[in-house]
Amino acid sequence: MIKAEIQDKELAEFLRALPADDMIHFTMADGRFRGALFHGTHLVNQMRAQHSASWQSAGQTPGILESYILGQACLSAALLIPAVMKGREHVSLRYEVEDAPAKGFSVEADSAGWVRGCLLADSIPLDKPLEGWDMKPFLGGEGIMTVQTVRPGDKYPQTSSVNTTGNIADDLVFYFDRSEQIKTALTTSIQMDRQGRIVGAGGIFLQVMPETGGSYKGVARKGSQLSSSPDISADEELLSKLEERCTSKPAIGSWFSEGKGTEDYLSLVFAEFSPVVALHRSVVYDCPCSKELFLRHVRALPQAELDDIRQKGEPLELICRNCSSVYHIGVDEL
Repeated sequence: MIKAEIQDKELAEFLRALPADDMIHFTMADGRFRGALFHGTHLVNQMRAQHSASWQSAGQTPGILESYILGQACLSAALLIPAVMKGREHVSLRYEVEDAPAKGFSVEADSAGWVRGCLLADSIPLDKPLEGWDMKPFLGGEGIMTVQTVRPGDKYPQTSSVNTTGNIADDLVFYFDRSEQIKTALTTSIQMDRQGRIVGAGGIFLQVMPETGGSYKGVARKGSQLSSSPDISADEELLSKLEERCTSKPAIGSWFSEGKGTEDYLSLVFAEFSPVVALHRSVVYDCPCSKELFLRHVRALPQAELDDIRQKGEPLELICRNCSSVYHIGVDEL
């Protein structure tokens, strides 16, 4: 990826003063729940920097609505790393709503710690100024969300699909409930200032843990001593309470815009559930594309197409859909 610089000097200075992005994995409620909290302000701003030129060239104001939708998608993809990955894995999330103005998006997350993605529409038309942050007018309608997981050694990717509602987090919760049979809560949050700058971004997910092994109700137990069928109603009641905490104030995006940390948020919002942090990790917006990779693809074209390119004698301009990096390949390089 050719890393784009953030052109807004005031925003760049603000971001330099913020803590680095941080994802923490944790457990709480005596091990009944696991989760991850992600500070992703820098990630979402890098995503916007990569794509804003292409949104601008499409004739739109560069990116408030586009940044908000793709930013939510990228935060959700980042949270899929701890939610579904147990080793060296790669997950793609494709959200397709043909009749919606935004059309949808395609994002990817890799266990190495990177996220990339793009909108399926080059730009999103606006008939009037935004009146709120409900994305259903732009993503709603009959659509399909497909989650595809690639693991080393798999002959084919594992793929599951669910219908969409226009709310990315709700649709992912439904996916986990239906496809993984795991009770899950997930929310993402983006804070913008009056100029439309992204000053805070993050997200959190929570999942019910199987009632086997570990610590349960404060007592260390062996798996054979516990039922493999936990009290579903009690778990759902507790999950509902935790989810309410996730969506109450302080909003995650607002919290991180003030330069506050992940562990402090966890301690404040979930204090009564005794959260225990297991690890910190980094997740960034990045793309494994390169000029060499594109060159290999071009060289693999049929001979007739290569001869045609050479005959025209014009250099090729190739643009990566996932990060808007532009690569130029001369005829002599073929």
